[in-house]
Amino acid sequence: MKACLTALCLCAASLLFQGLAVEPPEAHGKLLADIRSKAEKGDAQSQCDLGDAFAFGKMGVTKDRTAAAEWYHKAAAQNHPAAQFYLGLVYQFGDGVRKDEAEAVKWYRKAAEQNHPLAQAKLGVMYQFGDGVQKDETAAVQWIRKAAEQGYAESQFQLGHAYFFGRGVQKDYAETAKWWRKAAEQNLDSAQTGLAGLYAFGHGLESDFVEAYAWWNIAAKTSEGAARERANLEQRMAAQQVAQAQQRTKELRALIEARVKGAPPAFDPNKPLGLVPRSTGTGFFLTEDGYFITNQHVAGDGATVRLVTAAGSIAAKVVKVDKANDLALLKAEGKFTALPVITSRGVRLGAIAATVGFPNTGLQGFAPKLARGEIASLAGAQDDARHFQISAPIQPGNSGGALVDERGNVIGVVVAKLSQKAALATSGALAENVNYAVKSSYLLSFLESVPAAAAKLKDAHTKERKFEDVVKSVEQATVLVLVY
Repeated sequence: MKACLTALCLCAASLLFQGLAVEPPEAHGKLLADIRSKAEKGDAQSQCDLGDAFAFGKMGVTKDRTAAAEWYHKAAAQNHPAAQFYLGLVYQFGDGVRKDEAEAVKWYRKAAEQNHPLAQAKLGVMYQFGDGVQKDETAAVQWIRKAAEQGYAESQFQLGHAYFFGRGVQKDYAETAKWWRKAAEQNLDSAQTGLAGLYAFGHGLESDFVEAYAWWNIAAKTSEGAARERANLEQRMAAQQVAQAQQRTKELRALIEARVKGAPPAFDPNKPLGLVPRSTGTGFFLTEDGYFITNQHVAGDGATVRLVTAAGSIAAKVVKVDKANDLALLKAEGKFTALPVITSRGVRLGAIAATVGFPNTGLQGFAPKLARGEIASLAGAQDDARHFQISAPIQPGNSGGALVDERGNVIGVVVAKLSQKAALATSGALAENVNYAVKSSYLLSFLESVPAAAAKLKDAHTKERKFEDVVKSVEQATVLVLVY
């Protein structure tokens, strides 16, 4: 199965590129000339190879995404599945051609129908979010299943996710466990984290703290969320159980290494697929033409960002970041509901503070969640004047959400919660609902440096409003941020 997956996931040019690191420059030129000659004579594989060369600047070729798209198109027109898949990527992201998600779906489908697993996975995602095609969760699962059955880990995770929430299929925790285990054993940290949660809470599996700890322990290498869950679980375990879990971790790591040893990557890491996000967060629009705010630690590192809105999944670009205050301003194209931002100087201790966000989407789902509390302190950790301490119960994934007052005005941006590890180390007890938000006065100062956004901020709400109406307006302006 792995051999089949590898052959389908990569252009045959992958063999060529693996050797480039040791080939002398003069060999590159000879090889390129041979590939170009064959490509110009109509050889589909050589056309795909040449597309790769232009896409990544291989073999001494100057990077040219327009030329890459042209060669991919020539090969795709000859029914070359890998070229069709890559052409779908080109159209989806507008890389060398005009962005056209419907055209992307067309080429993904052609490759998927030839059993190309990454095209099947990508087509499933397009159906899942309604990008370039009418949203259809049943069709999404059908295509994702095809990729999962070929051994593609990210699709295995997504299929388990569909069974967990009953989206496109009947809810079935046992099936979730089955597919998450397959992906976890291929070292996909999101699947490892999810599988650990199933063991911890006894969903589809017999509750087993040792197994849960071991999987969170493995995922913690790359997932801060897994590290937090592991620390929380450890407080509920006996020392002997923790020792057993550490031994079980070693066994599972050996199993994973055996499964992935010698296996080549499923795709070139330079080509963003956008299948499973590496992290998620929350953001909110502050202008109707698409400027929105989230945390710098969520989306300010130059990663590919997608927003899940009522109209489907859309792309967003980072405009500017404020690392000191953990803020990021992004821009999306479209018309949106926006929230007014007011100065935080008049906020008083005990005032209502609420936020809508998307915490722990892997377990809690993609529906927006309301968290309501009060301003617990006018200063943050160690009396940091930039922050409010809030009692609203937030979790990983709430980062970047708007903190609003009783009228729906933004008074802060949710940024962090007190480290349980630090609290336990300093006080001997776990902290409860000790969370923080960057004050809106710092947000307004940041926005002054971007006149295009600052000039379009909405006027403040000055009249009393029903809290349900406030929540509705905040929900409409809030989006799930997917970071790849």
